[in-house]
Amino acid sequence: MTTGLTSMIPEPQSAGPRKRILILVHRVPYPPDKGDRIRSYHLVAHLARLGEVDLAFLTDEPVEAETLEVLGRLCRRVEAVPVSRFGRWIRAAWSLANGRSLTEGLFESPTLRTLIGRWLGEADYDAVVCYSSGVLSYVLGRGLESRLVADLVDVDSQKWFDYAGRASGPKAALFRLEGRRVRTLEREAGRARAVVLATNTEAEIYRNFCPDACVEAVSNGVDLDYFQPVLGVEETGGCVFAGQLDYRANVLGLEWFCREVWPLIRERVPSATFDIVGRKPVAAVQRLSAVPGIRVVGPVPDVRPYLQAARIVVVPLPVARGVQNKVLEAMAMGRAVAASPAALEGLALVPGRDALAIDEPDDWSRTIARLWDDTQTRTELGRSARRYVEQNHRWETCLGRFDDLIDGKVGRLLGSQG
Repeated sequence: MTTGLTSMIPEPQSAGPRKRILILVHRVPYPPDKGDRIRSYHLVAHLARLGEVDLAFLTDEPVEAETLEVLGRLCRRVEAVPVSRFGRWIRAAWSLANGRSLTEGLFESPTLRTLIGRWLGEADYDAVVCYSSGVLSYVLGRGLESRLVADLVDVDSQKWFDYAGRASGPKAALFRLEGRRVRTLEREAGRARAVVLATNTEAEIYRNFCPDACVEAVSNGVDLDYFQPVLGVEETGGCVFAGQLDYRANVLGLEWFCREVWPLIRERVPSATFDIVGRKPVAAVQRLSAVPGIRVVGPVPDVRPYLQAARIVVVPLPVARGVQNKVLEAMAMGRAVAASPAALEGLALVPGRDALAIDEPDDWSRTIARLWDDTQTRTELGRSARRYVEQNHRWETCLGRFDDLIDGKVGRLLGSQG
């Protein structure tokens, strides 16, 4: 999916001395066209306004020249550290067998560990920013806690516990074990200057098991220039879902919706259609195309035409953590959004005015049927949705809290520099 953001390079702030900032990311932070890349890219771009950034990240796929060019314009140094997909699962199994989490093994790289050691020896960083729990192990135990800002985004351990609750047998046991071990890692992050999470709900979950940590809630934004309503374009589609189609929460949600909800919708609206749009559709998603009225579109160069054509954008996620970018993007496009309550949990919107929160299959079918031919209600929902994201989810406003975290005006362990 295209982003239109290649030229969006921020101007540096001129006031005060330039900070030296080290940023570690568990995956390539560009292009900002899916979940973790969206927040990580905008975070890198925002911090580049505050000082000189050294950026290192892991990648299990070739890195495009454009990616390195864009990130190179933002940062003083950029290092993409390759890891093999097969090798990372070997390291994950080894990590699990040795009492650590799969997560730590999946994101382990001796090359990156050596690089970080060298960079720390060369520069006296004012702040070290870790994006996600997967890269915490590279800096914990190095005496950097007073300078560390850990952007965990979500409480990943809780996600694994949620998965365990929806699984059975050995799979449920494995998910619970991973949840316990990731939680141990998350607790260690509590020694940092600050732990950042994407919603107040996630922040409260974290505080419950790490009450002494300095915890900040910093929500996601959305690119309001790129995702905006296109006036005069006719709604030619039906329901649309747009998201990463190999992400477990999305797959579980789509399977549930197509099995439990879609047949009820078709009973009420026999002509109803449902397009599933996104990268890397796994076999379970591809099989959904056999259901009458459902089309698995798969990857597209630009998701906006599909959102713009949709009568209703649906986000049926019984299990969801943090802020759902797919919801913000659809709302920014001025679309009527119907979502599971969990998918809206991190947003301070008014259900029923800005978006529709729906739980049970019968409620889903009645709501979709009611909206199908009600252009006025869909338009009102879309206008309210756009107004909500304009007021609450501008990136520059959302990430502004990082300015104080990097400056050391907020946080704990500020007396020393490790």
